[in-house]
Amino acid sequence: MVEVIPEYQTFPLLSEVENGTMDEQASDKDSLSVSLDFLLPDDLLERILANLPMASIFRAGTVCKRWLEIVKSERFLWHLSKVTSQKPWYFMFTSSEDPSGFAYDPILKKWYSLDLPRIQNQNWFMASSNGLVCFMDNNNKNELFVCNPITKACKDLKAAPDFKPSDYMALSLSLDRRRNFYTVAVVRSEQVPDDFLRWDLSIHVYHSGTAMWATPVKESLVGWRGGDESVICNGILYCLIYSTSVVGSSENRHGLVSYDLSLTCGTSNRRSLVRSLVPMPCSLTCGRLINLKERLVMVGGIGKHDRPDIIKGIGIWELQKTVWKEIARMPHKFFQGFGEFDDVFTSSGTHDLIYIQSYGAPALLIFDMNLKQWKWSQKCPVSKRFPLQLFTGFCFEPRLEVIP
Repeated sequence: MVEVIPEYQTFPLLSEVENGTMDEQASDKDSLSVSLDFLLPDDLLERILANLPMASIFRAGTVCKRWLEIVKSERFLWHLSKVTSQKPWYFMFTSSEDPSGFAYDPILKKWYSLDLPRIQNQNWFMASSNGLVCFMDNNNKNELFVCNPITKACKDLKAAPDFKPSDYMALSLSLDRRRNFYTVAVVRSEQVPDDFLRWDLSIHVYHSGTAMWATPVKESLVGWRGGDESVICNGILYCLIYSTSVVGSSENRHGLVSYDLSLTCGTSNRRSLVRSLVPMPCSLTCGRLINLKERLVMVGGIGKHDRPDIIKGIGIWELQKTVWKEIARMPHKFFQGFGEFDDVFTSSGTHDLIYIQSYGAPALLIFDMNLKQWKWSQKCPVSKRFPLQLFTGFCFEPRLEVIP
């Protein structure tokens, strides 16, 4: 393989300038110039490369042998772990059997072709945290693993002994990068036979430090059931529950319950989940829970006053103690940009970015929490090949140093 080394700006040696001999020896260019690359010690070059966007780091590894060795070194990965300038990518794929898709880089505003390891279709549950993504197959309880989508490193997790798939499940993941431990939580909800108002809800928790599962919560809910939305934020597991009663106002169609994951496995001193219920800020058609720098944020479809099941807009709220504070509402021009929009959309995010995507189209909208700005991403190259094709995706951090 031919190694390609780029041209660098060169500078005359200081001794040559002082002695006035630069012009006399200018014909021998190689002896009078020093590559800027070789003037930089490895440690400084590592720091510079670590602050590049992830796609640029990959390209830097193809510049020369020295740079390739640097970006593969453990010391470079250590520098990379201290960098907080990386922005989350959004992976989008379709309902076809092909699990490949495209990942959007908001820094360079480009899409990259990316294959997911082992996942077979979009019906899998997905949850991400600090560079790791957890995948779970709803149809096979043994298909549960954590991976880094950039490096493709994977680790299988054995399902909890008392766990079995159900119609309503929610998956969440939290990685503590300082200790390199992660927690996986699965919220499972199953209807009690012959009682449409009562649902059994259980929480199954896996800790990578012990490689063991625990089931700290088993509770019967009356008038409520679990769903597919949960997130871990500041060590607290939050999940949305849905009303199964036909009685009540439209504002009570959804609720938020929480569980402190630091509690012991015993349930004798634990209060009922319903007692922790936080009502919704308004009538919602659906909601998506997001951890943004350990702040709980919800993206919800706002229902019409007379038809709470029909969406009229999308809002963003942040939970402050037990009260939802409205952050923003999607401007009508962006809401219309999704085309034939319904209450089914997906949303995820991390750091300061929130991604919102309709299942019916590959359009991707981005909201910046710091700037309070809405903007469309570049058009995704994925195409709608079939009339009933569905699109979905999830957000993840591009990290090289994170290992499952």
